[in-house]
Amino acid sequence: EGTRGSLFRNNYLSVISPSCCSLEDYNQMTEWLLSRTRHRPKIAVVCGSSLDIPYFPVSTGERTSLSRTYNSCVFMQGRFHLYEGYSLCKVTFPVGIFKLLGVETLIVTNASGGLCQDFKVGDIMLIKDHINVPGFAGQHPLCGPNDERFGIRIPCMSDAYSKDLRKLALDISHELDYTNFVREGVYCMVSGPNFETIAETRMLQVLGCDSVGMSTVLEVAGAKHCGLRVFGLSLILLLYIVSLDYSREEKMRAEHLQMMLNTLIARSHQLDEGINVN
Repeated sequence: EGTRGSLFRNNYLSVISPSCCSLEDYNQMTEWLLSRTRHRPKIAVVCGSSLDIPYFPVSTGERTSLSRTYNSCVFMQGRFHLYEGYSLCKVTFPVGIFKLLGVETLIVTNASGGLCQDFKVGDIMLIKDHINVPGFAGQHPLCGPNDERFGIRIPCMSDAYSKDLRKLALDISHELDYTNFVREGVYCMVSGPNFETIAETRMLQVLGCDSVGMSTVLEVAGAKHCGLRVFGLSLILLLYIVSLDYSREEKMRAEHLQMMLNTLIARSHQLDEGINVN
């Protein structure tokens, strides 16, 4: 009875949380990347489109346009979503690579739908916290056997997004005169790929969500597990309840987001050096 129960449990776990990304996979990609550059980035930015790198899955999501190169940064022009059919470990696979590359800070960007009644299309939201709806149903990248080489079994998520980096971003928004469209808020992840119903939207508002999207949170969970510092930016692409129409204003604000991100990266070293950023 005990043996049968153990076999059932092992088979069940292999179905709900398959180990599709082995340590060998991580090491192979890391070695491939390190062999092709002398740079050793400390900052990684996830922004959307895909790099032509072996072992990476291919993103079918729409592309965004952040593609600058910095000596101390690695930009990932691609993000992988659950709704594309990728497993949880494939979605967060790049984060483990960043860790092995020596990255210390992860910056995540996305486009999301505004739930807060004070938001407008084109606003830039600094993510101060998140709600992981798939995680409530057991769809979490940290489920399954834990690899202590990446992080502890149960990491704390109460400080998932760096307060210091958010403060620096707010200071930069004042300097760039962006304060009329830069917000702070709680981002909610749902699996998609459909937009939410009116009832679902109202539920998310009751839960305290300021915007909703289909990405980012799984990567942040993986990053915190790896001990990375995290900063998140979300471009409000549409507003729920009021309208589900796209606005062309988000194109201009995407350029503002890029300017803010460029400045943040250029000055992020001040936090590590203990420089007063006020």
